[in-house]
Amino acid sequence: MACFIKHILCRMQQILVIFMKVLILVCGEGLGHTARCIAMGRAFERAGDEVHFGAYGYSKDLIERKGFSATYIPPEITLVGNSGTLDLLKSTFYTIKNFDPFLFFRFLKLVKKEKPDIVISDSYFTVLFVAKLKSCPSYLVLNQSNMEEFFLDKGIFGVFVGKIAKLVYLFIYNLVDGIIVPDFPMPYTICQKNLYFSEKISKKVYYSGPLVGANYNDVTPANVSKPHVLSTLGGFGYRKNIFFKVIESAKMNPDINYTLLSGPGVAPSEFKDIPKNVTVLDFIDDQFPYIKSSDALIIPGGHSTIMESLSFGVPILSFPDTDHNEQQKNASVVEESDLGFNLDYSTTPEFILKCLNEIIYDGKFKENTQKMKSMAKSLNGPDNIVNYLKSMTENKLKNKSNNDKDPKNKNI
Repeated sequence: MACFIKHILCRMQQILVIFMKVLILVCGEGLGHTARCIAMGRAFERAGDEVHFGAYGYSKDLIERKGFSATYIPPEITLVGNSGTLDLLKSTFYTIKNFDPFLFFRFLKLVKKEKPDIVISDSYFTVLFVAKLKSCPSYLVLNQSNMEEFFLDKGIFGVFVGKIAKLVYLFIYNLVDGIIVPDFPMPYTICQKNLYFSEKISKKVYYSGPLVGANYNDVTPANVSKPHVLSTLGGFGYRKNIFFKVIESAKMNPDINYTLLSGPGVAPSEFKDIPKNVTVLDFIDDQFPYIKSSDALIIPGGHSTIMESLSFGVPILSFPDTDHNEQQKNASVVEESDLGFNLDYSTTPEFILKCLNEIIYDGKFKENTQKMKSMAKSLNGPDNIVNYLKSMTENKLKNKSNNDKDPKNKNI
């Protein structure tokens, strides 16, 4: 009878672990990290789990606006750049200057307070050491593993910083229980040129499919004239030049209609001589209705934006930031896969229009992106991650239960 009761209690524990307390930490240096973590958080909530975030800056504000609870965490790194190019010396200086010496203890306090069953970190590292100390399963979300390339061509100091960074992240890859790549599986992985894992680490890497913040079938398309092009480049800073080139392209063919997002802090009224086939809007939180209505997207080379485009089956004109290795490699895979074009800041308005004409009127681009859309729907990245992590957690519990039963593990 006692054995039967023990068996029932063990099974109840296995069932209860399916409903988890999840702690998600977000690097706020790019809103792409935030968007995909929000998608993941929603999937956990749909599965009945409790979710709490750690974030900072605009990232934290956005997470809270989406209805989640979030604790402020200090940034681990501070990136400083000019005209789309990383300033390594300034970034290193401000990272050291702003570093919180009590960061580890902050996370120790947070983990003790929240008591998570699992910790998920999107490119935020310190909490993973705390999770290991507390024997809490931890998983790292990333779309670039060879980060030392970020420091290429940055001089002797850059090489030194790159080697230190490599030692740290290789240690972390060994530390965590798993690594989640929020992308299509190989050979369709868009960020494949930004990934390198040893054979040992490869065994713990999981390709979940895109983490996109909206389901295609749930989005009502925006009311726009067709054919339609959406540009999210923004009309400010170093991207302003491309913004005006797109407007010049629009003037050359009034049959193609455009929606241009001007960017935060830039009023559409600031732009003059706008043709009738162009609509300039403020930066908007929800771009999915416009993505769904579009025949082409003009975007930078950020991984999350590319995932959104392909999940909605829309071909891409990508303008990766100058000297940004990660974005440039993403864009090169887009072009090599006939999902769109990889362009740079020197591209002329005439060539932009030529590329748009090919995308809109040559069916191969639409056909290829529709295949990616179907794959994304089948994978269902957010729910896929939840099922994967619940399965991993349940397996750990079973292994622990089996070890407890093994007479070899009992104290004599």
